[in-house]
Amino acid sequence: MTKDQKDNLFALVKSLTKSEKRQFKLYVGRLDVNSDSKFLNLFNFLDKASSYNEAAIVKSGIVKKQQLANVKAHLYKQILISLKLSPSHQNIRSQIREQLDFASILYHKGLYKQSLKILDKAKELAITNEEKNLAFEIVELEKIIESQYITRSISNRADELALQAKSLSAQNVIASKLSNLSLQLYSTILKTGYVKNEEESQKVTKYFNDRLPKFNFNKVGFREKLWYYKAQLWYSFLMQDFLSCYKYASKWVDLFYQNTGMIHLNPVFFLKGNNYLLEAIFYIRNKPKFLQKLEEFKTTVNHPKFPKDENVASLVFLYTNFHNINAHFIDGSFEEGLELIPKIEKELETFKDKIDAHHKMIFYYKFASLHFGAGNNKECIRYLDKIISNKSLSMREDLLCFSRVLNLVAHYEAGLDYHLETLLRSTYKFLIKMNDLHEVQKEMIKFIKNLQHIYPHDLKDAFKELLITLKTYEDHPYERRAFLYLDIISWLESKIENKPVSDIINQKYLTRYAP
Repeated sequence: MTKDQKDNLFALVKSLTKSEKRQFKLYVGRLDVNSDSKFLNLFNFLDKASSYNEAAIVKSGIVKKQQLANVKAHLYKQILISLKLSPSHQNIRSQIREQLDFASILYHKGLYKQSLKILDKAKELAITNEEKNLAFEIVELEKIIESQYITRSISNRADELALQAKSLSAQNVIASKLSNLSLQLYSTILKTGYVKNEEESQKVTKYFNDRLPKFNFNKVGFREKLWYYKAQLWYSFLMQDFLSCYKYASKWVDLFYQNTGMIHLNPVFFLKGNNYLLEAIFYIRNKPKFLQKLEEFKTTVNHPKFPKDENVASLVFLYTNFHNINAHFIDGSFEEGLELIPKIEKELETFKDKIDAHHKMIFYYKFASLHFGAGNNKECIRYLDKIISNKSLSMREDLLCFSRVLNLVAHYEAGLDYHLETLLRSTYKFLIKMNDLHEVQKEMIKFIKNLQHIYPHDLKDAFKELLITLKTYEDHPYERRAFLYLDIISWLESKIENKPVSDIINQKYLTRYAP
């Protein structure tokens, strides 16, 4: 039976770099007995294969069908051990864990003093690098050893360890509560997007306040502050308070620049912080600040000393390109932005196994919006169809909803009237099902539905009437989110003034930053 690349072992083999493959072969080749082993032959077979085919493996004679599961499991383990030994996969955490393992071995051999000496150094390293869970684990082992081998060098050793354990435990509890809260808020925004009404707003606020732990901010470390900023950021995003988002995203990023060693230890959190900072600045439409922060971000991630691995590379690709595109939305330079699409699509193929469907759909929505802004409505529809036809996408209901609304507008602009009635019905049904039918959407659907009954010479008046209606929702706390996904106000103004929508947005941008 043929399987696709979802086979875990096959995916792991295909993820290896040339140097990692070479190191694996050197690692297993250290023993002569491995030179013609089943697991090494299986590795070579999978390395050359373009897809995972179980029948082909058995037919090759490398391994019998009954043995295949065990050989695969053994190969998987050997690859991971080889990767663990690679300097490129060594970091502070792995060094601390290694020292902890060494200390455990010495302890079980009865070499207590040697074990304690290693633990003391490992603990100092863990605390310095904010690895407090590991530090707590080290203290617990120290307590076990001290209970069997009392050292005479420090008379209050037991009290000292007890206090350390209590302090680390308290900080770990705070970090755990904050990380749980942050994760739940993040999950909420991925699933449903921003709060849609007063009831949701009160529910989220109560949830946030009930679970936000009380602690002395000046007495906690990097890790606790980071989780606190994350929780505040996600709460602010849910509430669409973008100035507050900017505030906490700035604090998040600044925390890393104040503790530069943490950038190398936690590059993913550093990247995410910058992503949210740029997103917040984008929503408040401050292009000079946006470009400044984007340039700072690119300078940091392109520095030779910035950590490099597959996960980091995929995130750098995502965030750099998301915000390269966003820069063109701020000032309406859609034509210029279109030049980014072919390059991004090519790189998307390179990162196809590292980027989830949700982020791909965000790219498609941005591509569609660029084409809509540039007047390429059929291309806009083509990208939106990739989102609308994706039946397995269950995240970001708001993205799914506004893809359909933009699809309606693009069909109207493209003159594809024969699809309009069917699209109106399906869009309306979808929004009702999602419980996402709000006033802006209602007015848009009603307007497009009535277009066929409006005489051409009355069209401009109809656009003006809709513009007046929608402007009342522009600053509404729960309706304004519609304008984040689709600048319908500028589109209407373009129809009224008979100008490209890009000109309207650019004029607003120039007016905002006029000297």
